[in-house]
Amino acid sequence: MNYVIVTPCKNEEKNLQSLADSIINQTLKPKLWLIIDDGSTDNTPIILNNLINNHGWICVITGIRSQRDLSFHYAEIVSIAIKETYQICNKQNIIFDYIGLIDADMILSQNFFEKIVYKFEKNPNLGVASGSDATRKGNIIIIEKDRDNLPNGGLRVWRRKCYEDTGGFPRSYSADAVSNVLAILHGWETRKFVDIICIQTRKTSSSEGLWKGFKTRGESDYYRDYHPFYVFFKFIKYVISHPYYTGIAYIYSYIYCVLKSKEKIELIEVRKYYRKKHKEIIRYYGKKFKSRL
Repeated sequence: MNYVIVTPCKNEEKNLQSLADSIINQTLKPKLWLIIDDGSTDNTPIILNNLINNHGWICVITGIRSQRDLSFHYAEIVSIAIKETYQICNKQNIIFDYIGLIDADMILSQNFFEKIVYKFEKNPNLGVASGSDATRKGNIIIIEKDRDNLPNGGLRVWRRKCYEDTGGFPRSYSADAVSNVLAILHGWETRKFVDIICIQTRKTSSSEGLWKGFKTRGESDYYRDYHPFYVFFKFIKYVISHPYYTGIAYIYSYIYCVLKSKEKIELIEVRKYYRKKHKEIIRYYGKKFKSRL
């Protein structure tokens, strides 16, 4: 039941200590927590120095200084962090069964890892899992909704064998989503558990503003070869929800990639998976619409 954690961070002085407190106080503690500082220019390094001075199981490495980037760069940073984690564990003879990827804007419940590891122990076919992230508005907690077979990106845990079976963290837009697909294609189950809730201190895709965040979503969906009708449905969903401009940012970015004939993911099996799934969803809602006429 041993696990390790990686966390990428950049200029997270407002969030990092809260995440650290929630990990330090876990009922099931990690064997190693590796944080990769991607060139922070605020007080993040001071917080990191305090953490490594007070906790021997926390390690910090420094990435290449760059602008915050949720596309390929994020995938590369996470991949570097996990590879470094493997090396440290080999040197220190640390045995682990699970790998957690926790973003710096999360606050975990005290028994997060105890609960999620228990889910893995109960189901040997479970390859990737996450809790459900929520935002707090006053005294109200709002859970972000998504399908229960889609583990969240920055709140996820891999079974080590599944991570290795699927070739590690892929270099891709939305690498977490591609990782989910690769797990499924290799015969593993993926789950998001609604009974394991964590607080996210900022809204998904908002680290550099929602406009840029949803432009990245459009680029990502093009890169992963989403079906155009499915993209249109997502555009409608975004544009009728507050703030409405997120839909414009999303579809503008997707169409720009189409017009420029930008590259798409080289993993053909992943592209086929998305196209097949999206056709199934389109057919399902098409039948549902016809039945109402």
